[in-house]
Amino acid sequence: FESTVQVGKLQDLINRSKMARCRGRFVCPVILYKGKHICRSATLAGWGELYGRTGYNYIFSGGSDDAWADAEDISEEDSALRNADSQLFDKVRGHDIKLLRYLSVRYICDLMVENKKVKFGLNVTSSEKVDKAQRYADFMLLSIPYPGCEFFKEYKDRDYTAEGLVFNWKQDYVDAPLSIPVSLTQSLNIDWSEYQSWDLVQQTQNYLKLLISIINSDDDSGLLVHCISGWDRTPLFISLLRLSLWADGLIHMSLEPSEILYLTVAYDWFLFGHMLVDRLSKGEEIFFFCFNFLKHITSEEFSAVKSHRRKSLPPGFTLEEICMLKQRDRGSTTSLSSDFSLGMESSPGAAGSFTYEAVELMPAGAQAQAAWRKSCASSPQAALWSRAQQSEDRLPSSGLVEVKSSSSSSSTHSDNFLRIGSSPLEVPRSRSADHSLPGSSVSTDFGSWQMVTGCGSIREQAILSTDASLPCSFPDEFPSTCL
Repeated sequence: FESTVQVGKLQDLINRSKMARCRGRFVCPVILYKGKHICRSATLAGWGELYGRTGYNYIFSGGSDDAWADAEDISEEDSALRNADSQLFDKVRGHDIKLLRYLSVRYICDLMVENKKVKFGLNVTSSEKVDKAQRYADFMLLSIPYPGCEFFKEYKDRDYTAEGLVFNWKQDYVDAPLSIPVSLTQSLNIDWSEYQSWDLVQQTQNYLKLLISIINSDDDSGLLVHCISGWDRTPLFISLLRLSLWADGLIHMSLEPSEILYLTVAYDWFLFGHMLVDRLSKGEEIFFFCFNFLKHITSEEFSAVKSHRRKSLPPGFTLEEICMLKQRDRGSTTSLSSDFSLGMESSPGAAGSFTYEAVELMPAGAQAQAAWRKSCASSPQAALWSRAQQSEDRLPSSGLVEVKSSSSSSSTHSDNFLRIGSSPLEVPRSRSADHSLPGSSVSTDFGSWQMVTGCGSIREQAILSTDASLPCSFPDEFPSTCL
């Protein structure tokens, strides 16, 4: 990071520009990708907040205000007139523009559904797209309105089902149209005129494709993403961008899955002000939607590198060789840390009982692990977790596997279930008694697991049928009904 900026100058620019944006949440670079800064912030402060904050700071800082600390840029005449609207906005937003230019940011993506946020009849925040003086005309401005956290109350009420959930664009406060320069949409096969008919899944997918396309453009320009305060919609897309680029092996290449998860939760969400307790109390579960949505971006079209993101099996392994691994080389069926586990369960009605224990496929050695992570850690892979039994010499025959809720305790007799991904994801339980699943148990150590169907519902149970023989490779994509 220090190879791209001078830390002292960056600190100075941030200190001067912080008043320009809502709640003082200045433009902050959070991802360095191919020498480009992906940044986040809040939207521009309106005159009410700007005057209030500058006056407050002036009074409680002993008569000095950081926003006006640059003596070289302020003449005596300017100082006398600085309380005028044009002087104040020119100076403060001028510092904001200097910071954007220093970070080589050219693209500004605004997720607000409003042109200006109005509270109690006053415009409390503004936006670059409605700056009257056109101070941000040199930037590529994108208005990509996305529902606020309040909308995700409906997502929770629909049992965490985002398919078919469409935002009501006819509401009075919604006045920001979708506006994207044509030069940025030509490479994407998306009909942007239909955005008001998209459900939550399709809208999020298309916006993420747009952001990936922007940061993969040939120029060296950075990207700024913001909503109003920058602590709900902004971390949603910053987190999805970070996880997608990591899955492609383009950033954070040394991090394991658990480590990148910790990074994005702690840094992208909590350290930038996401108020999880408040959102949970209101049922506005945008945080849960972010990680539940990962199953919708596993295909190659969401990859920043146009190649297959995941192999069906590690290089050099065949299914027969995996099944013949020595007992000491095999993984545990109850381990939560393995990147890939394979288990096979005997099927009722088959001739005899043929069961294979879970096998960990992580090659030994740092280089092998790095190569395996880069090729495999990006999209879901199918694995059948089963109870541990003695291995046999033949593969299982056809049968049915019923998906059941499973406790997260380390018991060796957990029920079978077909899963996609490298580790189970806890699902918030419905507070209504009639939504609970029979037979689910709660572990005091890790919380409870419930099963989530392909559409995200925790109310359904799925019956998955297996083929007559186990395939030697696992398909990259599964039907939407597969877990």
